[in-house]
Amino acid sequence: MNTNLEYLQRLRRIMPWGNSTCSKAAVWPPEEPAVLVRGRGCRVWDADGREFIDFKNALGPVTLGYAFAAVDAAIRRQLENGILFSAPHPLEVETAEQLSSLVPWLEQVRFLKTGGEAMAACFKIARAYTGRERILQIGYNGWLNSLAGGAAVLPGRPAAAVPCGVPEALSQLHAALPWNRADEVATVLERHAGEVAAIAVAMDYPGAAAGKMFYPELRRLADQHGCLLIFDEIVTGFRLAHGGVGEYFNVRPDLAVFAKGIANGMPLSAYGGRREVMAVLERAIVSSTYGGETLSLAACSAVLSFYRDHDVIGHLWRTGRRMWDGVEELFRRYGVPARPAGLAPVRFFQWEPGQEAVRERVMRAFFRAGVLLYNGGYVNYSHTDDDIDEALSRMEGALKLL
Repeated sequence: MNTNLEYLQRLRRIMPWGNSTCSKAAVWPPEEPAVLVRGRGCRVWDADGREFIDFKNALGPVTLGYAFAAVDAAIRRQLENGILFSAPHPLEVETAEQLSSLVPWLEQVRFLKTGGEAMAACFKIARAYTGRERILQIGYNGWLNSLAGGAAVLPGRPAAAVPCGVPEALSQLHAALPWNRADEVATVLERHAGEVAAIAVAMDYPGAAAGKMFYPELRRLADQHGCLLIFDEIVTGFRLAHGGVGEYFNVRPDLAVFAKGIANGMPLSAYGGRREVMAVLERAIVSSTYGGETLSLAACSAVLSFYRDHDVIGHLWRTGRRMWDGVEELFRRYGVPARPAGLAPVRFFQWEPGQEAVRERVMRAFFRAGVLLYNGGYVNYSHTDDDIDEALSRMEGALKLL
């Protein structure tokens, strides 16, 4: 595995964290690949030619599969005609209309490049619309928005106090609150009555089932206190349902952000919601040169068309159950001190306390067996039953060796 290790050394020498995306840094090399050079369907290959059945899917954006024909063809067609222009391209309005047709409560929509910046745009909109300054945040909304003391600066990695590099005066306007604790949300709203612009929430994946009661209660509290409700659908949109948790739990937010599910890996995010709320963008400016970049819009349009014509969501649920229920059975059979928790399209392992050494041994064994996981992860539309069965067989072989 010389090539992988050479790349790892070069990455660490030239780049903080050894890459541009913290969560992609190899934690357990050499078993875990340092770089990936090719993908097709649900499989990827590293620089040394090792094949992996992939359940990381680029941290979630690859919902249909690597090198997915319909999406790649749309990108190639648009590439022949240009990437970026000095006026909006027709794809901008066409793709916005497609998105609104699949998520009808998105009365107006705009595009950016990442989910984090789209969430930041929603915070600005909320402040302009309400005339208030405070934001309550539940879950991780991207590095740009990790502002409150105790907020997640990365998924599962909370800051102890004011996050490093954040002015304390700004941090004081943001409050990080836990999942499924409506009582704590209510307490903060009452303590800062008339000051909170929005409640922003990203679903806790292992504790997702609690959303059935938690999301309606957040809607009630937002209405009671006159603030906006913002859903971070970056992971959940076009995975749990077309409209993400808003559709799945039948709770309508005022604003929402979609990103990882909408363009099969091309860099694109969408933010939108109620027309009267989005109207403040006429004076609260959010603007980006690359918001209307056409290759990503072409990919998004192809993805949305495929979702409209095929039961992608049903496949993610069925295949996810096959995978994670199978993993749960393997963990039970071989005494692994963890279980996959959450809803079928996205489940993550909950490890028993004090099992870090066991976790490392198990994960290294899975990587050696050619299964790429993100402490759990995602299925995509290209995972077939045979792929899932092969992955489970590889994982069982790894556990037998341990």
